[in-house]
Amino acid sequence: MDDSLHIETQMLAGQSNTISQTIKEYSRRLLGFIKQRVSGNEDAEDILQDVFYQFAANTEPIEQAGNWLFKVARNKITDKYRKHSLPLADDVFSTSVSEDETFDWKEMLLATDDNPETEYVRSLFWEELQLALDELPAEQRDAFVKNEIEDIPFKEMAAEAGVSVATLISRKRYAVLHLRVRLQSLRDELLNY
Repeated sequence: MDDSLHIETQMLAGQSNTISQTIKEYSRRLLGFIKQRVSGNEDAEDILQDVFYQFAANTEPIEQAGNWLFKVARNKITDKYRKHSLPLADDVFSTSVSEDETFDWKEMLLATDDNPETEYVRSLFWEELQLALDELPAEQRDAFVKNEIEDIPFKEMAAEAGVSVATLISRKRYAVLHLRVRLQSLRDELLNY
């Protein structure tokens, strides 16, 4: 019985070393990856901590730790955006709707019922939004995320970044135009499904 306890302790120590090595190996790159996709250092550090917590608590074997960590990080970032209200729903989806179209984006994405169809469409939207945000230059993405998702006023953003309010409004405008185009294809795909 004493031998099995010793073997178990060795296994836990080996697992702890592997976790520590992985954290040391990926911390910097993963934090940089997250910082590019969220607006604040605190948010990035919180997400990084959540990723490594999930990694340490994982009981399933992981073949490629790096790929797994980056996938979890992307999911955590997407979850962070999901917690906030739908950004610019009226503006992003303000294309003309024909009389026979019955697809209501706001109703679908902000619905409180969690039926499988609603969850699937909501998931598709947030994934597509994250991909579209990733395509934007950092300044445009930050202007959009800070103003629309985090509700930070332009004046506060301007004071923090050292740029004019007009510059930030312009950056956000370009982000909205890009998002409108990118999300229109998802809307068309769902309407024709």
